[in-house]
Amino acid sequence: MNIVTEKTVFGGNSIAKIDGKTIFVPFSMPEENLEVEITESKKDYDNARILKILKASPYRVSPACPYYEKCGGCNMMHIDYEYQQKLRAKILEDIFIKNGIELNTEIKIISGPQFNYRSRFQLNNGGLSKKNSNMVVPIEECLCAEKPVNEYLESTSADKRPQGRIHLFGSEKVVKAGCTDNKVIITDEKPVEKTIQVNKNSKKKLKIKQNHYFAGTVQSEENTVSVLLNDKEISFDVRGFFQSNLFVFEKVTKLICDCLKGGASVLDLYAGCGSISAFLADKYENVVLVEHNRDALVFAEKNLSGKKHISYGLSGENWVKTCASSLPPFDACVVDPPRSGMEKAVLDYLCKAKIKELCALSCDPATQARDCAALVKAGYKIKEIYFLDFYPNTSHIESLVVFGI
Repeated sequence: MNIVTEKTVFGGNSIAKIDGKTIFVPFSMPEENLEVEITESKKDYDNARILKILKASPYRVSPACPYYEKCGGCNMMHIDYEYQQKLRAKILEDIFIKNGIELNTEIKIISGPQFNYRSRFQLNNGGLSKKNSNMVVPIEECLCAEKPVNEYLESTSADKRPQGRIHLFGSEKVVKAGCTDNKVIITDEKPVEKTIQVNKNSKKKLKIKQNHYFAGTVQSEENTVSVLLNDKEISFDVRGFFQSNLFVFEKVTKLICDCLKGGASVLDLYAGCGSISAFLADKYENVVLVEHNRDALVFAEKNLSGKKHISYGLSGENWVKTCASSLPPFDACVVDPPRSGMEKAVLDYLCKAKIKELCALSCDPATQARDCAALVKAGYKIKEIYFLDFYPNTSHIESLVVFGI
């Protein structure tokens, strides 16, 4: 059938309507005349694929990557870069409006390079996984990857790369990777049992899994990466979460610090390895970190060395229940929850606390809009909204909302 697409929606597909039924079409964009074939029919919607482009959008471009539509990564590379940013900013706006939030400010865009921006990868049998499939796409170069990653891919054939699922991190910003000064570190996902000495002054030995941290006492350097961000050295475990786009992350940490006035105390919820707290510590007399992953807090202690701070190895919910009431009021708060959004207890706490300055980061616009709607209802006012383009050429949307009272 022939269709005319209307708009791009969350997930990157554009939609059309036939007899009132919505049709989702990947690798399309608004206002295109397409000949499509229905690939899946549901009660309320259909999925389709493009057979022929009858009239292309003026913003359609030829994808630069030979693996495009094969690997499960990029899905908007067929769209002019500036236009795809506008499309995603509009998706973010629509989701906020759908959640009852009246926007009195334009969504601003924070971005970096379109290509060669990504430092963190998971390789599967030496290649990238195909979307919604266990099939592996062998690659010699990735246009998303930073230069050191591509140098590794180009110099090491697929059959010589480690098999299974591995973690790879490579960046020009790397100061040290593992026990070497290399720009790339590769580590297996499967830990190996190993006998270690608790510390140099103790004769006691423990059997633990290699590269796993034991109560913050033993820290393996084998999976540790240190990067230089805005003149600060930040360390983390390559197997844990860390931002993949360091170019944009540098801008975001600076933006957050510029948005906040500074003062006596700041709260960093879902603090991870302290990658944001390390910068907040320059503006506040004391930083309070809350992070359930105690292995990550081992690195936070290192990254905030010499700065006054308190770390709580608790979930946000448990911290609210057991610790929050005993602390003095905070001048500001930064909250960066997982994709599922803020825990209810955390959201309730922030709504009641009415902290004067609040920066809310998110990697999911739906849960971000849901949580922001509750904060607005509680009396917070949105000062700025930013679309953070951490993943160019994809439909991924991260955001920063700056609140005041």
